[in-house]
Amino acid sequence: MLTDRQSRNFLDAKVLSRLAGLPLLARRPMQGNVSGRHASPHRGSSIEFAEYRKYVPGDDLRRLDWRAYGRSDRFYIKEFEADTNLRCCFVLDTSGSMDFGSRGVTKLDYARRLIATLGYLASQQGDAVGLACVAKSIVQQVPPKRNPAHLRVIFDLLEAARPQGETQLADVLHELAETIQQRALVVIVSDLFLEPAILGRCFQHLRFRKHDVAVFHLLDPLELDFNFRRPMRFLDMEGGPAIFAEPSDIAARYQKALDEYLHGLKAVVLESAIDYSRVSIDEDYEKVLVRFLMSRAMARGLR
Repeated sequence: MLTDRQSRNFLDAKVLSRLAGLPLLARRPMQGNVSGRHASPHRGSSIEFAEYRKYVPGDDLRRLDWRAYGRSDRFYIKEFEADTNLRCCFVLDTSGSMDFGSRGVTKLDYARRLIATLGYLASQQGDAVGLACVAKSIVQQVPPKRNPAHLRVIFDLLEAARPQGETQLADVLHELAETIQQRALVVIVSDLFLEPAILGRCFQHLRFRKHDVAVFHLLDPLELDFNFRRPMRFLDMEGGPAIFAEPSDIAARYQKALDEYLHGLKAVVLESAIDYSRVSIDEDYEKVLVRFLMSRAMARGLR
């Protein structure tokens, strides 16, 4: 149930209701302070068996496996995965390029819907939710909290976010990798206008710090298809010079550069083992989230 009665144009109650049955799960063990849905790096009590270990004096006798004793004449303790809550840190790119959208919805509009919906789902399952709006630096940031009323702060920040300025996403991600103290699910929503090699170093840094990294790469259909029919003046929305060009003269070079960029990014994603979703912003965001949540549930089942 929403704790905030204010109407938000990036929240759809029907979508929230349909997604309510799909949990947001971490792919890596998390460290929280209460029990929850997510695997912990520590052993505890749950229904998911982890391993056997030899009995040592002081162990809880209720965890002795008597069948193993009957087979081997030795005492063994059954250990189970501990379950904990999750710290979910959203990183929203608010640089100038996020103001682009050829179908009536900008990348920032689409990003708001993804983050608000996932934040609501995470809060409903008892997880802590935080948000950092970033461009040239961290523009605004609220740390993760479990209080459901904290969602209103997140939604207010999403609503107030304005796209402007150039991006320094790489520097910001390196900073966040060091300043997010505990293991967290770090969800990055951006158009990723950076060289794949630079992004790869950011992803590796986050993974080195034991964070579970998910990326929603937002692209407009025109960026993918370059379907321009007449001479155009192309603006750099992050402050660079404008270029006037005949699309047919540069289409082949543009497509080649795009293919090389996406191929390089794919290699980086595979190497760093992050959870990557390329999204065209004309796609129904509910379908994007269903794929994302189901893939994580399946990965948890195979863990």
